[in-house]
Amino acid sequence: MKLSSFDLLVVVLFFLTLVVIGIWSYFKNQDSEDYFVAGGNLPWWLSGISHHVSGYSGAVFVAYAGLAYTHGFSLYVWWAFTIGLTIIASAGVFPVLWVRLRQKFRIQSPLEYLKTRYNLLTQQLMAWSGVLLKLFDVGAKWAAIAILLEVFTGLSIPIGILIAGGVSLIYITFGGLWAVIITDFAQFIVQIVAGTVMFVVVVMRLGGWGSVFGMWDQLPEGNGDLFNDPYTVGFALAFLFINFLSYNGGTWNLATRYISSANEGEAKKAARLSGVLYLVWPLVLLFPLWAAPLLLPNLEDPTQSYGLLTLELLPVGLVGLVVASLFANTLSMTSSDVNTIAAVITRDILPVVSPKMQSARASLRVARLTTFGFTLLTIVVALQYEKFGGVFGLIVTWFGALIGPIAVPVLFGLLPAFRRSGSTAAITSIAAGLVTFIITKNVVLNSLALEVSLPLLVSTLVYVSFGMVSKQTTIQKVDEMINTLHQ
Repeated sequence: MKLSSFDLLVVVLFFLTLVVIGIWSYFKNQDSEDYFVAGGNLPWWLSGISHHVSGYSGAVFVAYAGLAYTHGFSLYVWWAFTIGLTIIASAGVFPVLWVRLRQKFRIQSPLEYLKTRYNLLTQQLMAWSGVLLKLFDVGAKWAAIAILLEVFTGLSIPIGILIAGGVSLIYITFGGLWAVIITDFAQFIVQIVAGTVMFVVVVMRLGGWGSVFGMWDQLPEGNGDLFNDPYTVGFALAFLFINFLSYNGGTWNLATRYISSANEGEAKKAARLSGVLYLVWPLVLLFPLWAAPLLLPNLEDPTQSYGLLTLELLPVGLVGLVVASLFANTLSMTSSDVNTIAAVITRDILPVVSPKMQSARASLRVARLTTFGFTLLTIVVALQYEKFGGVFGLIVTWFGALIGPIAVPVLFGLLPAFRRSGSTAAITSIAAGLVTFIITKNVVLNSLALEVSLPLLVSTLVYVSFGMVSKQTTIQKVDEMINTLHQ
């Protein structure tokens, strides 16, 4: 069963709406500050919704759909719950610091402050490492949406990658952050409608509202448990720390949501809104995926469960809405990532590579060319996704393992407690984390929690230890920066 003509029309109309948003956004960009941080004028509700949906992509409905099918409720515990918890707990800290960095130091990229906080070498190492990480991360998302397209349309995965990436290549380059934010809001509304309809249809198919709590005993053993091996308590704790780093700004596009907020109060409200949404909405969104073993028993490929449920349960028209929502999820996440990475390349890397580019930091033309080039590279990576352990391998193993070494110096460098952790601590912690990652990829650890968390733990330990044992006097400009941020 494939998409009907009416469903295809719904998808086309939705994407025409996105094109209109892109054109509208094009005219809102007067300089690089508009293009990268929306001029620092994002209202809290838009920023919060965008922060929330930027954590979703088609990957949730592919890789995570497979995990929901095979390991059940544990997916919510180590993924959505840990994200929501860490965002709410730290809403009064890092969102405020990111806003102050823009207001007091005029940053547009999350890494601009690192040149002062550490030195140029440290900034460049983090910039290049982060760009490499996002090549894999965004590439995985193109591969994920291509798998969904294969289910709905029969298109091969490489063709699906080229279509998804190609459409986004044009769209992302066009509109900048305003296009990303407005698209995030539009796709959030579509996701709420499509997800709620799917939830209600599945509940009715299972026999009524009692199934919300009553179906768990009918699922495969362990699917109703909070933890289901290898997604153990240790794995959840590892992801709690990973998500603490990621959602507070270690993942740079999420830092951009706070940087772009109008003031500190708006940033805090945005964070709390995003955190609450993570605690509540996934319970509705993931329910059909948890129920899939009852509705689609003995699937050979559980990653196709959401697509197959959509085709089997939803009427004509709504299928197209769900497909549009899935595609938009990926667009919002990837466009957000690419926009921020383009800011890092434009403002942090290119001026160092070529002094002639110093004057181009505020150039819209350079910003758009950088965005185009990076997006093209992510498509190339996506076409090779199987060589990196598939979609799940790219998203969980590579992302989880590499986010720590890069994020630790970025976030901890904002805090007074670590003011003595200078450039040596930052560079050594990154190197130690990356070496540990290489070791974990070549040594059998028999623990997914350890494989994902060990690079992060080593990086953190090295960074903190260097600061504790350092007898070096803090550089004056570092003291001044940290004191200014915490006044």
